[in-house]
Amino acid sequence: MKYKCLVVDDEKDLADSIAEYFNMFDVPTFCVYDSDSCMEFFKKNQAELILLDINLGENSGFELCKKIRKEMNIPIFFISARSSEDDMIIALNIGGDDYICKPFSLGVLCAKVKAVLKRYEESNTSQTEIIRFGDVEINLDAKTVKRKGEPLKLKSMEYKLLSYFVKNPNRVIDKNELFDNVWEDKFTSDGTLNVHIRHLREKLEENPNEPQFIQTVWGTGYIFQKDSL
Repeated sequence: MKYKCLVVDDEKDLADSIAEYFNMFDVPTFCVYDSDSCMEFFKKNQAELILLDINLGENSGFELCKKIRKEMNIPIFFISARSSEDDMIIALNIGGDDYICKPFSLGVLCAKVKAVLKRYEESNTSQTEIIRFGDVEINLDAKTVKRKGEPLKLKSMEYKLLSYFVKNPNRVIDKNELFDNVWEDKFTSDGTLNVHIRHLREKLEENPNEPQFIQTVWGTGYIFQKDSL
């Protein structure tokens, strides 16, 4: 069966509440309460986005995220009562696309999930343009990225961010524009954006510490210099 969202949280009441609320607002959602049930779910079902808690009883949401990333590339939003910057950085580094601290508003969470799902549905429209810069090639139709002819593995939000940059080259893009058009909400933190920028630089740039393509405009945002090479 196909679902829009899968909730993985050992707080059964919270997971059930999220699923009930999302289903009321036309976001078909299923919930499980541990790592094993999550992996078992995907043997017979599909989901377009995962809401994943860090603490899953005896298991870790971090480890589950790593397992999921080996098999599929769908948005993963961490939901956790742990609010330290270290936890956020770890979550994003291992494959998470966003990090949402508990407690949260179900309405805001649902709006965020809907926005991301809508964005992915729209991005499925056929395009034939291939964009090249430096030794990087992006096929917008196949949603693939190559560097030096070899496939480059990007997380879902990294790809969305890169796509927005290459479609808006050689102009300054402020952070709010990226929040509105890539994450499609105003609740994304600077930390989330900074981690994704750093990951893209590490994968695309010869020297991530002296980027030629994704450059910082201090106090404003970023500029993608497509013609820098």
